[in-house]
Amino acid sequence: MSAYFAFARSSFHSQLAYRNEVWANVFGKLVQVFARVAIWQAAYAGVGAIVVEGVSLQQMVTYALLGGAVMGATRPERIIGEIGRSLKTGDVAIWLLKPLSYPLYLFANECGSFLYRLATQVIPTVAFTALFYGMLPPASLFHAVMFIAFWALSFALLFLISALFGLVAFWLMTSFSLDWILGALLQLFSGVLVPFWFFPEPLATIARHLPFAWIVYYPNAVYLGRLSTPEIWLHLGLGLGWAALFLAGVLWLWRCASSRITVQGG
Repeated sequence: MSAYFAFARSSFHSQLAYRNEVWANVFGKLVQVFARVAIWQAAYAGVGAIVVEGVSLQQMVTYALLGGAVMGATRPERIIGEIGRSLKTGDVAIWLLKPLSYPLYLFANECGSFLYRLATQVIPTVAFTALFYGMLPPASLFHAVMFIAFWALSFALLFLISALFGLVAFWLMTSFSLDWILGALLQLFSGVLVPFWFFPEPLATIARHLPFAWIVYYPNAVYLGRLSTPEIWLHLGLGLGWAALFLAGVLWLWRCASSRITVQGG
């Protein structure tokens, strides 16, 4: 495990070298958050109400801030791009000679990047916008703790889904457009733009049962107290089930990809 910890630490430190990029990323995150909040302020002003479908404007502002925090700390396109570059350069074949796991290396690498983005982009952005707009506290201490648990699950799920999409590149021989496809699915079915309680039926019911819902919607719903205690435990268990399923899928695809590299490489 010390080797994977070293990979994570190396990933964190390597990004510190681009300090000027931090300010650009923070500015970009601020613009995104301000745009999301402005949209919901305009929507609520348009209907002339401060509560719509049992959701207040302040709750939606908080949802927009949290949505940016949850999604902003993980970059699916970076994971897919890393796999695509390794495949294109042939570096991925080297992992067959190492007593290490390529999927675990990717996970350790992303953990380091996650901590970097959390410290330099997400926390400053949320802190600034929360002071500017105001942000509701968690519904209770229990909901705060469970939000952290769901956020950790969100990170694991988003990594596994991204790795699964990235490994498909071994059969397409390119990762081009894979990140676009995943990005479109996340924008629509993760709840990052519109929470599911504003979705029409039966689309809302379908979206709640897709794995993407555990990436943004459920962590935010837990934070705001939109789920009861039994529902929180139920959806945490279902989310862990999805994570286990995608983990099995990633390991199986990597095993198939390894065999493909061995056969083609002789």
